[in-house]
Amino acid sequence: MQFGIFTVGDVTTDPTNGTEPTEHERIKAMVRIALKAEEVGLDVFATGEHHNPPFVPSSPTTMLGYIAAQTSKLILSTSTTLITTNDPVKIAEDYAMLQHLADGRVDLMMGRGNTGPVYPWFGQDIRQGIPLAIENYALLRRLWREDVVDWEGKFRTPLQGFTSTPRPLDGVPPFVWHGSIRSPEIAEQAAYYGDGFFANHIFWPTSHFQQLIAFYRQRFEHYGHGSADQAIVGLGGQAFIRPKSQDAWNEFRPYFDNAPVYGHGPSLEEFTEQTPLTVGSPQEVIDKTLTFREHFGDYQRQMFLMDHAGLPLKTVLEQLDLLGSEVIPVLRKELDARRPAHVPEAPTHESLKAASASSATSASSVEAGV
Repeated sequence: MQFGIFTVGDVTTDPTNGTEPTEHERIKAMVRIALKAEEVGLDVFATGEHHNPPFVPSSPTTMLGYIAAQTSKLILSTSTTLITTNDPVKIAEDYAMLQHLADGRVDLMMGRGNTGPVYPWFGQDIRQGIPLAIENYALLRRLWREDVVDWEGKFRTPLQGFTSTPRPLDGVPPFVWHGSIRSPEIAEQAAYYGDGFFANHIFWPTSHFQQLIAFYRQRFEHYGHGSADQAIVGLGGQAFIRPKSQDAWNEFRPYFDNAPVYGHGPSLEEFTEQTPLTVGSPQEVIDKTLTFREHFGDYQRQMFLMDHAGLPLKTVLEQLDLLGSEVIPVLRKELDARRPAHVPEAPTHESLKAASASSATSASSVEAGV
């Protein structure tokens, strides 16, 4: 089981004192948070990709490359790579380069993005979001798996005899998750290729994501990648932790009430009841997170959003200390013990490399008539 944190990189005013970090301060804080994630024993750090205020992470590979140089174990990922408004050729090159720099500690999550004005900034139409995601990803897979690509599609100029450079490290492309909060077409795409499916699982009720993940699992099995319970699932989550539950509620409430993404809507009590948001003690976070397995089955990656809504860096780092020391060790032990032997762990570069070598050996044996 992999555990990590993901950030959307928002620049938000702290409602308790009216201060707002500069873009420079927020970017540096995100790096510090990633380094802290490795320090406290988390497995993954993922950054979003946004091209509009109040967000700063417009260049995920730049940030992740910088973090890669300062870490040794942390898997570097995205939470989202915009497959719709980025050129798949550039994605292929950028993430292969990052993969080499990070010695394979890279995967990424494909997403469409839901901010309408961003699409025309990159010459696209949000009404074509699903077709763009399907066509662009089909090209990206070929660019990573074929040395020479001829291509003609609807949304970009044709390619003739094109080779994407650098080639993926060890001939193994980064593992891909497909993220969605509402689109069964994206779940279908993930299942078709045998890729991972990441359910944001933050703002909507559990029942909605249960349907989406169940659909992905069924289609994963339909396409012959394994049984439904072997599908590769990741979940988002949110937590605010203090040693005493009431302290957590008192401290987090003003941030929740004024957060751009969900402030001035349902109460904190209503939101924690209907979504994965947990505010309370380490044990309360453990207890609620363990219910995710009951709702969605055995899964491979659990990510937490910890640094949004104007929370100061000091508070976020304290949250990570509690997450790493008191929450994750218990969750890791409990979820690993409950996972059946036939349910795989989350793919890594090393496991994908070993699987590729095994497939090549089997193919050679068949060709040789063994």
